[in-house]
Amino acid sequence: MIDFIYQDPYPILKDDTQYRKITSDFVKVEQLGDREIITVDPKGLELLAEEAFTDVSFMLRTSHLQKLKNILDDPEATDNDRFVAYNLLQNASVATEGQLPSCQDTGTAIVMAKKGENVYTGVDDAEWLSKGIFNTYQKRNLRYSQIVPISMVEEKNSGSNLPAQVDIYAKKGASYEFLFMAKGGGSANKTFLYQQTKSLLNEKSLEAFIRTKIKDLGTSACPPYHLALVIGGTSAEATLATVKKASAGYYDNLPTSGNMAGQAFRDLEWEQRVQQICQESAIGAQFGGKYFTHDVRVIRLPRHAASCPVGLGVSCSADRNIKAKINKDGIFLEQLETNPKQFLPETAPHLEAPVEIDLNQPMESILAKLTQYPIKTRLKLNGTVIVARDIAHAKIKELLDAGKPMPDYFKNHPVYYAGPAKTPDGMASGSFGPTTAGRMDVYVDEFQKNGGSMVMLAKGNRSKQVMDACNKYGGFYLGSVGGPAAILAQDNILKVEVVDFEELGMEAVRKITVKDFPAFIITDDKGNDFFENL
Repeated sequence: MIDFIYQDPYPILKDDTQYRKITSDFVKVEQLGDREIITVDPKGLELLAEEAFTDVSFMLRTSHLQKLKNILDDPEATDNDRFVAYNLLQNASVATEGQLPSCQDTGTAIVMAKKGENVYTGVDDAEWLSKGIFNTYQKRNLRYSQIVPISMVEEKNSGSNLPAQVDIYAKKGASYEFLFMAKGGGSANKTFLYQQTKSLLNEKSLEAFIRTKIKDLGTSACPPYHLALVIGGTSAEATLATVKKASAGYYDNLPTSGNMAGQAFRDLEWEQRVQQICQESAIGAQFGGKYFTHDVRVIRLPRHAASCPVGLGVSCSADRNIKAKINKDGIFLEQLETNPKQFLPETAPHLEAPVEIDLNQPMESILAKLTQYPIKTRLKLNGTVIVARDIAHAKIKELLDAGKPMPDYFKNHPVYYAGPAKTPDGMASGSFGPTTAGRMDVYVDEFQKNGGSMVMLAKGNRSKQVMDACNKYGGFYLGSVGGPAAILAQDNILKVEVVDFEELGMEAVRKITVKDFPAFIITDDKGNDFFENL
């Protein structure tokens, strides 16, 4: 016979977040018997969500920016690490001006909240939070990325970036706590669940497992990452929810040891070991090096005796997470960094001069130029590029399946996998960084066979079928830096026009003119691949 024990399963020991006060309006204190009730006007929820998603779309945490500066200051960092870190700091400086969001994928809007029992709103809180999110995406130069099903196979863009994911939990007390996240598809897709067993829980097996599974992350979610590894969980969904929150720094102040009540805890020793494994992988900040991760969080949870779920996930270089709270003193939002320029060095990191590629010449000439250089060669692209991503590729495959020819624009120009955010007034382009290349892998062999996709430009590692197709048909895959979407729009994209499938919105086929657009040769026409050689 044992005594009943209960405690908070995720005991956050302190909150050292720096908040700024938005307003004292919309909050009042009322007495109900001996209870002090915090009454929140739902317009306060609307305002909070609108402010949160505005800030997080254009600003980053100071601690995140400091980690990028640390890369520049580290003598062990590679030139590629420094190149990426410098680009991301430049991008942050452009984004804080409030016109170009830090990433073109302005994300799924996610709200996780804990509502105290003595907080009263009198409404469906998710509706009012969603209204605030709607306001931000309507008013700001963000992107509508949410696709809603009309039937099993028919889909349409919602045109508002709704629906949002809103999860509200009950807790004791008279405060309302929030974590707002703008989660891009690239990093969300790098969330993994592995159903393991007790046999994993020894040092040798666990280390071997981690070394293998780290490679599943690849670079398509824009490293350096804030990585979260969760061992255990009362259910698969509990494990994955912990991964998401841990990657956002939400559980940084958990205890560092377990107890008989089954409290979640951080394992600091394994965090250091996993960080070392990530550095030894040599994947680096996208193009080889030390900084695959900024940091690692390892969380240990209780589990059923027959189960051992393991979760792995990341927050990417667009680390868009922001906390908030409402209490009797008002409405508060986490203070993000307003001056990222302070983290930039006086001079840019020294790099070898890139090879310039003129894209305004026949495809045969572009290929003849590229074949002269090995993988990892840094390039500077100038000229015309076609932009197409998932739905456009599916539409073009439908044309081929119907016996129609490959469109000339796919034969005559490189194709950039991307989808822009809204264009600010007076600018040529909205934020316009690359999307994950791997989603288009299934099309490459057929498209190259028909003369298209001979030069592809995107982010992240690709499958062997792409290497084989490039070897067979003489194609190339060029890697663009994932993350600096704002600076690409400001400095490297001169003109944007829609050329096909206008009805697809951000997924329409576009023609863009680029100047000094940075890229690397990742896969060449001989079947060599940068990531395969790590």
